[in-house]
Amino acid sequence: MTIQIVPLGAGQDVGRSCILVTIGGKNIMLDCGMHMGFNGKVLQRVQAICPILLEDYRKITVEKKGERNFFTSQNIKDCMKKVIAVNLHQTIMVDDDLEICAYYAGHVLGAAMFYIRVGEESLVYTGDYNMTPDRHLGSAWIDKVRPDVLITESTYATTIRDSKRSRERDFLKKVHDCVAEGGNVIIPVFALGRAQELCILIETYWERMDLKVPIYFSAGLTEKANHFYRLFINWTNEKIKSTFVQRNMFDFKHIKAWDRSYMESPGPMVVFATPGMLHSGTSLELFKKWAPDPKNMVIMPGYCVAGTVGSKVLNGDKQIQIDAFTTVEVNLQVKNLSFSAHADAKGIMQLIRQCEAKNVVLVHGEKNQMGYLKSRIMTEFGIPCFDPANGTTISIETSHVIPIEMSASLLKRHLIRQSEGLKDSNAGLTSSSSPDDSSDDSAESLNRNIPSTLKPNDKVLIQGMLVMNDGKPIRLEDAEEALEKVGMAKHKVRFEVRKAYNAMTLRLAVEEAEYYRNMDKTGDSKDMDTDSAKSPGSDPYQDWDSDVYALDLVYVALQRTIGNHIKLMREDNAILVRSVKIRVPEDGDEFERGGLLIGWDYEDEDLATRILSVVTLTLKDN
Repeated sequence: MTIQIVPLGAGQDVGRSCILVTIGGKNIMLDCGMHMGFNGKVLQRVQAICPILLEDYRKITVEKKGERNFFTSQNIKDCMKKVIAVNLHQTIMVDDDLEICAYYAGHVLGAAMFYIRVGEESLVYTGDYNMTPDRHLGSAWIDKVRPDVLITESTYATTIRDSKRSRERDFLKKVHDCVAEGGNVIIPVFALGRAQELCILIETYWERMDLKVPIYFSAGLTEKANHFYRLFINWTNEKIKSTFVQRNMFDFKHIKAWDRSYMESPGPMVVFATPGMLHSGTSLELFKKWAPDPKNMVIMPGYCVAGTVGSKVLNGDKQIQIDAFTTVEVNLQVKNLSFSAHADAKGIMQLIRQCEAKNVVLVHGEKNQMGYLKSRIMTEFGIPCFDPANGTTISIETSHVIPIEMSASLLKRHLIRQSEGLKDSNAGLTSSSSPDDSSDDSAESLNRNIPSTLKPNDKVLIQGMLVMNDGKPIRLEDAEEALEKVGMAKHKVRFEVRKAYNAMTLRLAVEEAEYYRNMDKTGDSKDMDTDSAKSPGSDPYQDWDSDVYALDLVYVALQRTIGNHIKLMREDNAILVRSVKIRVPEDGDEFERGGLLIGWDYEDEDLATRILSVVTLTLKDN
């Protein structure tokens, strides 16, 4: 089966996210956004997202830029009537096949990532998310849903942020130093998210320091956003929820609504102004007014898309052309302090680990940075990772899971075999059983008081016989029981391989060990009769059997690795572990000396594989 993904926006790019996914025969569109850095005509599909953000976008585009071919406030109201609200962790069946479930994404109020499943295929789409809790929101979280594909934003694909506390201290110091020198500080933010985070930070600092310098935020949309934070307090972090009764952190005392007339006021001030990339609105208006004065400061707290005024400011441009008629001289102080609510590289890796994705698709990021993160994901997780450009279709093959039933007797037999080592090494656990009980082959008696070593998430090999009947589910049964039902005799299949080693190297190792053993006893290497060891007819190793010695080495290694779980038996020239037999070649064998023979019945294939690896490691240097 195949999942197809086509980024129509945000493919090796930041902004205008729009991902088309074909899964289980269904076409699903995820997001439908716009690019902050371009002013060309936009064919915008009306979509059901938060009306406050839609109205913010509409005002910027229509009222500030003069765009006429756009949706109206009434369109937003009509659209919201068709919206179906989804609660966190609520599973919604869109139709008989399509299932969605929302998970908390941090980032901003109401942000969610979605688990989507159609039949046996599934994916997770993140949108924007943040794996680090902040002053007003918690961190993103998702179950181990093990999706076939994780589509994740990668805005900060190569960034690992420093301590949040150090960033906060740096931010407050810069603001305080600027206003203390009589300068104005503009902090461009979006209406929802960083505005609330930084307002809480600066409100707390102003109160602690008893500062009187006025702080303003853009009236209207940000004020409405704060109202929604008060209304949906359960979406905030634990600290804000626990102190809500005493004081709502969004009822600011030091921060007042902005009025355009304040722009001409003398004296220092701090203004939070929208939008966050200085591409229009109040933030751009203030920037044009204050940019020529070196006493003033602009603090960019988040990511800026290429082409925006904010991006040019961060690049250090000293002259910025706003439009065909306006050029601004940039002399004010420019500070870039990342308070972005996007996950950094560490957070993206954490989400992949948390949901246990089988494939990863990176979107909403810059091409070079995505390429670096892509190679890191493939190296650390060993899973495929893709970073398609806009318009590029990628096809991801998914494994087809066939559900089968399992007979209870086969499962019980498997648990007994898993636990038989514990039964052998802890005989006291079954001391209350009678002799007759110990010979009873029933699962109940054999497994009584013996804890299983099988854990819920273990991947284990269970061997049986697949039975298929018309109109019935496929069933895995114990082979002997299945054969008995159809009246057939069981055939034994046995395998045997030879593990060779270098007999001379093994002998030299023994001689070296003997040499140092004598050194330890006497302190003088001459006490070892090396001359007689070399003389003809007096070789102390002339009757030494390298195969037997190799068998002894393997026996010690097996005792150390699996001896606590499975019973080992040592015979003259062989080791027995269930049906697995490791032996020295005998006369009549077609194999030459200088190697051990390992044979097993097919039922013990998994055990034989473990033993073969132990034998190989034990004799690898020989």
